[in-house]
Amino acid sequence: MTRNSDWQVTPPAPMNPAPEIQPQEFEEIRVLARRTSGLDLQPGKQELVSARLRRLVRGGGFRSFREYYHSVVADATGKALAAMIDALTTNHTSFLRESDHFEFLKSEVFRQWSGRRQIEIWSAGCATGAEVWTLAFLLNDALPTHMVRIAATDISTRALEFGQRALYPVSRCEGIPREWLARYFVAESPDAYRVAPRVRAQVTFERLNLVQPLAWRRSFPAIFCRNVMIYFDRPTQERVVQGLAACLEPGGYLFVGHAESLTRIAHSLEYVRPAVYRKPDPRGEKCSRP
Repeated sequence: MTRNSDWQVTPPAPMNPAPEIQPQEFEEIRVLARRTSGLDLQPGKQELVSARLRRLVRGGGFRSFREYYHSVVADATGKALAAMIDALTTNHTSFLRESDHFEFLKSEVFRQWSGRRQIEIWSAGCATGAEVWTLAFLLNDALPTHMVRIAATDISTRALEFGQRALYPVSRCEGIPREWLARYFVAESPDAYRVAPRVRAQVTFERLNLVQPLAWRRSFPAIFCRNVMIYFDRPTQERVVQGLAACLEPGGYLFVGHAESLTRIAHSLEYVRPAVYRKPDPRGEKCSRP
């Protein structure tokens, strides 16, 4: 007969606390993030970096941030580096965010595209997809007979996976017009909506690093790259904007975040209105300005 005292539960071993990040370790991670992804982790962000990487350091059983850093550098697959960048990047977004841009599309730009058969927009830094689906809904509303395509890219694999699922809790959908919810979403559960299959089919998600050479084989009439360049230093911003401009067709528009400005960097684009720029059109066509 077994006595109760024979059944003894061994308490789990306490989880080792993550080590504190040291100044030299922060500098190594800072340089790696800047070199590989353009992230400009300013001095003073040491606590932020420590907090965001702590789970990876603890989960990998590393005894120091330097040990973790060396494992990332040694990983030939690049998966460890991608996980590090995922942890360091912020993927905040919302439907209809910075709505002035969407009003400008409706009032000025869509009529310029009415003669096209296909419209393809690039959302560079698409985060978890809210911007992408907002653009898709607007295009389907305004140009229902056109073929709509959106290229959605981000450096964060985690954000891309979320965007591809296109599943959003009800709380994230509170600002969406009722007609959009009825037309472009399917109720997945009482607590969540998923973007309808026909709209999801219009979007292609792909991981892309904006600081590396871009290899698009086509140009775009509009590129959204909003609230991305705030994470870059000025030389990187300039290089990224030049790359984006090269991907615009003549007369195409670049939309940046309202907290961003191109006034302090060299570029070839025309200012249209706050956070909206246009690639010069050699045919001499001019856009209207407020």
